[in-house]
Amino acid sequence: MTIRLYDTGARQIRDFTPLTPGCVSIYLCGATVQAAPHIGHIRSGLNFDIMRRWFAYRGYDVTFVRNVTDIDDKIIAKSAEQGRPWWSIGYENERAFNSGYDALGCLPPTYEPRATGHIPEMIEMMRGLIERGHAYEADGNVYFDVRSFPGYLELSNQDLDDLRQPSGDGETGKRDQRDFAMWKAAKPGEPSWETPWGRGRPGWHLECSAMAHKYLGPVFDIHGGGLDLIFPHHENEIAQAKAYGDTFAKYWVHNAWVTMSGEKMSKSLGNSVLVSEMVKHWRPVVLRYYLGTPHYRSMIEYSEESLREAESAFARIEGFAQRVVEKAGVVEPADEVPPAFAEAMDDDLGVPQALAIVHTTVRQGNSALAADDKEAAVARLAEVRAMLGVLGLDPLDPHWTGGADRGEDLHGVVDTLVRLVLEQRESARERKDWGTADAIRDQLQQTGLVVEDGPAGPRWTLGPR
Repeated sequence: MTIRLYDTGARQIRDFTPLTPGCVSIYLCGATVQAAPHIGHIRSGLNFDIMRRWFAYRGYDVTFVRNVTDIDDKIIAKSAEQGRPWWSIGYENERAFNSGYDALGCLPPTYEPRATGHIPEMIEMMRGLIERGHAYEADGNVYFDVRSFPGYLELSNQDLDDLRQPSGDGETGKRDQRDFAMWKAAKPGEPSWETPWGRGRPGWHLECSAMAHKYLGPVFDIHGGGLDLIFPHHENEIAQAKAYGDTFAKYWVHNAWVTMSGEKMSKSLGNSVLVSEMVKHWRPVVLRYYLGTPHYRSMIEYSEESLREAESAFARIEGFAQRVVEKAGVVEPADEVPPAFAEAMDDDLGVPQALAIVHTTVRQGNSALAADDKEAAVARLAEVRAMLGVLGLDPLDPHWTGGADRGEDLHGVVDTLVRLVLEQRESARERKDWGTADAIRDQLQQTGLVVEDGPAGPRWTLGPR
């Protein structure tokens, strides 16, 4: 068994060899909390949640770090725009991100450090870089000298002579316009911290280099994030960390975007779809299916039609599981996933290929149910639960059934009420009042319930909207 991953730095799929046998360390660039998350933001966390689950299934001890950028130019701009403290905006949106992760079934990270909690580590890294000749102070700012680091731009495969480095206001005193800010001098009214070079605040790139070093050490296995972070963020992280003396990440893994009309979903483009709004219209498990089942390196073009297709596909899986449970009782997940599923997941997390195995198994299970082969149906559901558990999509998991809260009780209440209505429908059918029977069925369907008549009597399920 060898897991293989596409390494952006190598520009090819590589066998994964852990630094420490049986262990894997992952650093994911998490939320910049200037606003509430849209589904494009959450996709990254979800993709790496699937990665983390698969490593755990394969027997690895996973250390998963997902940071929170709670201070940067955007947050400060929002603070000025809204007349609110920067930390208030940051904390409110951090909670919104965590609510989104939780709603879509993402496991909590091993560590979730905030940038502002690691100023001493940043100062230590800047001091070391200045001493080594890789950074310099100017007008209270601290800049990284990109020409001092020969490997600069190898990840993004750019030419230094053609580089246009993004710069912010107040970045004065640069020796070269391609140098980037690690520390920004304080401006009136902005948050700041004391350093040997005066008061100021951290640059975005420095934050992650310092936090990765603190929690995972000078070398770790995998660094992840969205494609848009390759440059400048990840390129600048590498320069800082390696110039400081760290080996840094051995593998670089990047997920693709969610797009609308071909453009990356972005608040600045006004085309974002907030998670908090989406979960009002779509079940969270359907959103997870929609965002998590395409390959992580494939773009997702947002559309209502695609969401409806995801809803219908998951409903087929869910319906199979419910029918088996009604017939045979609780079915525990199998100890192992089918070999073909494992082969797909080992090959650069091939979720679409793995999901095809899930749907094939569901079809086999439905055939077994039709043939009244209870033993085969139970075996297929056990396999389905094992596979979907790895993807965070097991329809019988308490996270989705509501077993961890009052959702389970609510289902019982709804079931009782629906069965009372179905009894009225059965009474109408017995007296051959087909109009009333059909009207009751249609009214139930309008509420989102699907009624199926079978040998054991009518049963109801939640249908696609």
